[in-house]
Amino acid sequence: GEDEDERVPVLVGYGVAKEGSSRRGGRVDSPAASAPNEQNGKPLAAPPVRKMAKDNGIDLNELPASGRHGDVTRQDVESYLQGGSAGQIDTDVQSDTDVQLETEAQQSVSGRTGREERTPIKGVRKHTAEAMVRSAFTAPHVTEFVTVDVTETLELLESLRSSTHFRDVRLTPLALVSKAVLVALKSNPSLNSSWDEVAQEIVTKYYVNLGIAAATPRGLMVPNIKNAHELSLVDIARALADLTRIAKEGKSSPADLADGTITITNVGVFGVDAGTPILNPGEAAILCFGSIRRTPWEHNGEIALRSVTTLSLSFDHRLVDGQQGSEFLALVGRLLTHPIDLIALG
Repeated sequence: GEDEDERVPVLVGYGVAKEGSSRRGGRVDSPAASAPNEQNGKPLAAPPVRKMAKDNGIDLNELPASGRHGDVTRQDVESYLQGGSAGQIDTDVQSDTDVQLETEAQQSVSGRTGREERTPIKGVRKHTAEAMVRSAFTAPHVTEFVTVDVTETLELLESLRSSTHFRDVRLTPLALVSKAVLVALKSNPSLNSSWDEVAQEIVTKYYVNLGIAAATPRGLMVPNIKNAHELSLVDIARALADLTRIAKEGKSSPADLADGTITITNVGVFGVDAGTPILNPGEAAILCFGSIRRTPWEHNGEIALRSVTTLSLSFDHRLVDGQQGSEFLALVGRLLTHPIDLIALG
């Protein structure tokens, strides 16, 4: 429908990797030979190198530095994008077999031959794959579903779009879903927590950095809206527009991708009804927003065509019990079924 076309195209993706941290465990320094030199707390790098790293969503702190003065070089960034590490390989210590295997591997990724094509696993694709595997095999995932009537939510959207407050704002169903998640978190804070393996603590966060999984030219990413719990619906709509525009342009910075606390992925824009999304590493939950369809539905004791969608919630069962996850998902569904409550509570 019309509202479907206006929804922001997003897909499951992952932000920057987080190092294991704890107020007890402290930070483990890298070996001096590969640690980047720092000035004013920032790794040394020439402006063009900084720009290249920023344009590719790379945190310079993650890169070994091969420069003469401990600076990160263009080669370090290019090597990272290619899926390797900074510096040169000393081929003198490689066996003939190693060199032959390396040559064959390089030839195997040269492109399409016959009926197959080989693409090097590097850059964002490599990082996303590592994050998905880490999440899937670390956090015990549980996924639940609820199908809800969102007719009144779409009617509210149409009404708000004609309001002077939203005159210059692109208001989509995703904005109201985001608001529903933020409201539901107030009474279900366990969904906004993380697992600290080092300290053996559950960290409950009373701020929300709301991740929106996005398909970008560089691959799948999850930029997040910082302190989304403090924003009005107008501010959320503006933030969503800015976030997705920057992501589409491939300009999301490491800061945009870091420190998310909970994520929404919108698969409905692709005509998909539901999904079982993998958690963004370090987060307790991810909500999947499915396609909105006109469906025969019981309403006021009669069968009528209504706008219906399916929401699914994946959560980390170490952090979230079944009751907590179910209550959170049910509340999000009720808020979207009766959005007047969403406005009142938000």
